[in-house]
Amino acid sequence: MSWFESLVLGLVQGLTEFLPVSSSAHLRLTAAFSGWEDPGAAFTAITQIGTEAAVLIYFRTDIGRILSAWFRSLFDKAMRRDHDAQMGWLVIVGSIPIGVLGVTLKDQIEGPFRDLRVTATMLVVVGVVIGVADRLAARDENGGRHRAPKQRKTLENLGVRDGLVFGLCQACALVPGVSRSGATISGGLFMGYRREAAARYSFLLAVPAVLASGVFEVKDSVGGGDVAWGPTLFATGIAFASGYAVIAWFMKWISHKSFMPFVWYRVVLGIVIIALVTAGVLSPHAAESAS
Repeated sequence: MSWFESLVLGLVQGLTEFLPVSSSAHLRLTAAFSGWEDPGAAFTAITQIGTEAAVLIYFRTDIGRILSAWFRSLFDKAMRRDHDAQMGWLVIVGSIPIGVLGVTLKDQIEGPFRDLRVTATMLVVVGVVIGVADRLAARDENGGRHRAPKQRKTLENLGVRDGLVFGLCQACALVPGVSRSGATISGGLFMGYRREAAARYSFLLAVPAVLASGVFEVKDSVGGGDVAWGPTLFATGIAFASGYAVIAWFMKWISHKSFMPFVWYRVVLGIVIIALVTAGVLSPHAAESAS
């Protein structure tokens, strides 16, 4: 991997990680359209550490408060009723599905799931799901001619059942094209949560899963020749800087804007990929590494 490739891929990772468009799909497609080798699951996991560092810094106040309350709740029974302490446990609960499925489906994630036909299909299907969830939320928030706006849930209403559902939605993002934020936020909207609440929990929920995945890939890659460490670390830094900017923008935007621009983008991109593969212009395995 060249330094220029790492610059481009780092930007793609940072710009798409927190938007509901699938960063793994865009890394895969960027390599395919540029004629580069597939950066691979290891590159994706390691560069995601950069974007999650952006989450840690942007939400540092929330995360610090949650960690403090959670640790105190281990020794103080009264603290277990504190919302922040409960959020700590709910992040752990919500992380279970992706942890289990990530280990179980590791070979599929690094193999068949990277087929461009799978990626394109997920872009379209999940795009439609996000669109339906968005319209449902808009209907509740705006009400109608004969119906008052409906109060949607906040994180104060989050419980174990909803935490697990959020976690299952996040686990779907193991398939390129799904989108971690798209799946979890739309899952939250279907369960009746406000947009900002679903997005905030989505970002917090991603922290342990992504950091664990990145550390796991680093451990497996140390001593091997599968990762070009210089360019990968450079891309991770680029992903951090661009990812932080996107979080700051997205958290302001999501409170009053529709997801529909992302929905149409996903659907159109997915259809274009399917058409190119069907016409033989693009191989479903384009840019895959020899390994």
